Amino acid sequence: MPSLHLPSRFSSPSFPLINLTTTKRPISTTAITMSLSSSPSQSVSNNPNEPKDTENLIAQVLKYHNQTKHFFTNYARGPRGLDWANQPNPFRRYVSSPLLPLLHFPVENNQDSTSVSAPLYHSLFKSLPSPKPISKSSVSQLFYDSLALSAWKTTGFSTWSLRANPSSGNLHPTEAYIISPAIDSVCDSAFVAHYAPKEHSLELRAKIPDTFLPSFFPSNAFLIGVSSIFWREAWKYGERAFRYCNHDVGHAIAAISLAAAELGWDVKLLDGLGFKELEGLMGLGIYQGFRIPDKPIKGKFPEIEFEHPDCVLVVFPNGVNDFNVNYKELSSAIMEFGNLEWVGNPNSLSKEHACWDVIYVTAEAVKKPLKIDDKFLVDKFQNSGACSEGSYKGFSAREIIRKRRSAAHMDGVTKIERDTFYQIMLHCLPSGCGSGEKQKRQLALPFRALSWDAEVHAVLFVHRVVGLSKGLYFLVRNEDHLDELKKVTRAEFKWEKPEGCPADLPLYELARGDCQQIAKQLSCHQDIASDGCFSLGMVAHFESTLHSKGAWMYPRLFWETGVVGQVLYLEAHAVGISATGIGCFFDDPVHEILGLRGSNFQSLYHFTVGGPVLDKRIMSLPAYPGPSTDA
Repeated sequence: MPSLHLPSRFSSPSFPLINLTTTKRPISTTAITMSLSSSPSQSVSNNPNEPKDTENLIAQVLKYHNQTKHFFTNYARGPRGLDWANQPNPFRRYVSSPLLPLLHFPVENNQDSTSVSAPLYHSLFKSLPSPKPISKSSVSQLFYDSLALSAWKTTGFSTWSLRANPSSGNLHPTEAYIISPAIDSVCDSAFVAHYAPKEHSLELRAKIPDTFLPSFFPSNAFLIGVSSIFWREAWKYGERAFRYCNHDVGHAIAAISLAAAELGWDVKLLDGLGFKELEGLMGLGIYQGFRIPDKPIKGKFPEIEFEHPDCVLVVFPNGVNDFNVNYKELSSAIMEFGNLEWVGNPNSLSKEHACWDVIYVTAEAVKKPLKIDDKFLVDKFQNSGACSEGSYKGFSAREIIRKRRSAAHMDGVTKIERDTFYQIMLHCLPSGCGSGEKQKRQLALPFRALSWDAEVHAVLFVHRVVGLSKGLYFLVRNEDHLDELKKVTRAEFKWEKPEGCPADLPLYELARGDCQQIAKQLSCHQDIASDGCFSLGMVAHFESTLHSKGAWMYPRLFWETGVVGQVLYLEAHAVGISATGIGCFFDDPVHEILGLRGSNFQSLYHFTVGGPVLDKRIMSLPAYPGPSTDA
């Protein structure tokens, strides 16, 4: 039986197998010169007569990705300490915008006059309930179960908020907007509003023509826009913050998709829209005048607090799949939004700032142009597989979503059964189960919100799963990549299905052995990676994807990891344990363990699942009404 034999810096006496003799080679990047505009909106043109140098844009992405890797000998550049006096306000508000309060709901299932009993969490992966109409109640529920505050925590003199959607360092760079038809008791005309999570309210930004949404989308459809404030993450994490912001976009996409599923709604990315259209829909043209410096600098420049428009999701009744989107006409209609009367000015988040220039240069490089030929497809809902539904504790979706927490420590003791582990993996598959097709297309909840075939896999370090040997495993989420993966990883790997593995779960055992120490080392020496039931690294089909599709796929690969991460968070809580995303890991050592060379596969996000250690010094307080502090 093969087992791992590691080089000296990975040495682990209990992991005695493959002789790793790879030599660490520097990864070359191509120099790139970019035009640094005073307005972010000028980087990518929708004019087909102004072609961009695709290879230069990809070179900038590769330069950023390699520059922001962590190594055993050094970490990516970041602040040497935290500037607490300038910690960004986690709550964006639009000063003078009318505030439209939303409804609140009990976490536990019970019937009342304003809400319908939330469906069981695991039932959503089998089929969606009948769709609810758009109303104040249903829209309130959507935000309450996706992006709202879930609790406040306090200890000593410190108080901070938690949200339903996870975020790197609990810094929450993600903002959200709704573009909606008129809703009784909310707004008497179609409108654009910013979601304010601390108040669980909408801030009215503009009224739009009532004909806008019906001209392009089915009845009872509306849009959710997502944007990122890079400064919030960069304050703590420096240059690597762009990665983490895009993890959080993926977390938000999954959170919105699952909350929508509770209401019988489907969700899809409007990925044919370009940067200018996204900016126009959300009214983010208000942020102008940021000039990217040519090196990291500190100072007072409030313009760095701008919001970068990431994506727009269309939310519509499930079962409606016979509509198309004319992106050319939609773009023309959105351009008219510039003539609307936009209300409110964004609040200030910090007095002083630090600008990590490479973040903003890379954000320019990955802006997607309008793709008028993109096909908008709504595939039939595909249910996810089930091999151990008894592992779930019978919680409603709302209970799981709103009680989700990121574990700070794992106990190093808790174990899960093999079938529970397989059940979690089944819910991580993009194509669902039962169709007889290979894993590739994103058809199952919540992955069906994404508009591309799966590009992200998982290498798993199994520590405490009863009935499953400790060791290294690989979950293949796009089976078109399987042959390539076998060729580019270590020849000694077994690539065999483990005992008891469901036939439609493409999970493979690579090697056996105790990998707790190596998992800890790879995740920046953090015990949490070794003290859980299992940990994993999400490995993306990387450089070839960028070349085949464009530099704009770079953030989308991180979005996909964020969607997988949100599923892992919720699955862990649904079976009675906990989980945590890990953004700090040593990139190339992960690749070396697998035998990967070059950039065709890259590890983008790590995760750990296990029994949490609760800190009894920290007190939990209700999400609403919360304290007056912005934290």
